[in-house]
Amino acid sequence: MLVIAYLTFRIGPDAIWSAFATLSWRLLLVLVFPTGLVVIADTLAWHYAFPRPPRSFGRLLGIRLAGDAVNLATPTASVGGDLVKAYLLRPRVPLREGLASVIADKTTGVLSQVLALGGGMVAVALLLPSPRAVLTTSAAALALEVVCLVGFIAIQLKGAIGGGGRLMAKLSMSPGPERQAMLDGMDRMLRALYLERTPSLAISAIWHLVGFTLGTIEIYLVVRFLGVPISPMAAFAIGALGSAVKFFSFMVPASLGALEGGNVAIFSAFGLGGAVGLTYTLVRRLRELVWIAAGFLASHLVSLAPGTPGEGP
Repeated sequence: MLVIAYLTFRIGPDAIWSAFATLSWRLLLVLVFPTGLVVIADTLAWHYAFPRPPRSFGRLLGIRLAGDAVNLATPTASVGGDLVKAYLLRPRVPLREGLASVIADKTTGVLSQVLALGGGMVAVALLLPSPRAVLTTSAAALALEVVCLVGFIAIQLKGAIGGGGRLMAKLSMSPGPERQAMLDGMDRMLRALYLERTPSLAISAIWHLVGFTLGTIEIYLVVRFLGVPISPMAAFAIGALGSAVKFFSFMVPASLGALEGGNVAIFSAFGLGGAVGLTYTLVRRLRELVWIAAGFLASHLVSLAPGTPGEGP
């Protein structure tokens, strides 16, 4: 919050208020579109990360909304919402399968971020007259993301989940035979996903990339509504660089402060001005509040209709 207050003071509250006044009724449009399309694309991505995809897409979408709301609203480093997703999938999807799907979906999401950042770097090279500083920083971020992705996949294939349970047992914190069996089962399920359902996981990553691309429409619309010229390619590049900021600030709830500072710097690098960058980020925060409320409502509705166990194709 101190970062946001400092940036607001530095840029000027009047400039930010004037920008919101310029948005006027169009702000309502941005709060709904294109995020609605992004949620659908990301839910499709999750659908392809299941060993046995659930039949009800509407229920899956509601559960995704609920989990994302928890991730945005609580300091759980994006873990709490994923556990909520697996929990709400029951009894139609066994907990073991639900957790495996969430982990696989997280992996394909990171892969899509790597691809998006790579595409964003190409756009930076084409759009900025002096791109060296931005490209150097982006290249370092891309290399770290690739290392994290490869490491994340490697530990899953080596059975880190079950190994964690056995390590706890050595430390006199045994999860118990039943839970250990579930952890080992998750390891087997994840290995089967990566080795036997590779095409489905590739489709999952593609849908995440589609969702990311649709999300950059929000940047384009806000900037254009403010009367500032911007190209779709520039909006994509800004979104890709912003995703890197989010990736490395995942421990901070909703990347609060980090995203504001990052966007001010990114928008300034593209010649759009820090005021536009901060205004866009504040609009994004307002949109997040709307979708957090939608997510908690979805969680309530899903909890009222848990359905029957054993759903699958």
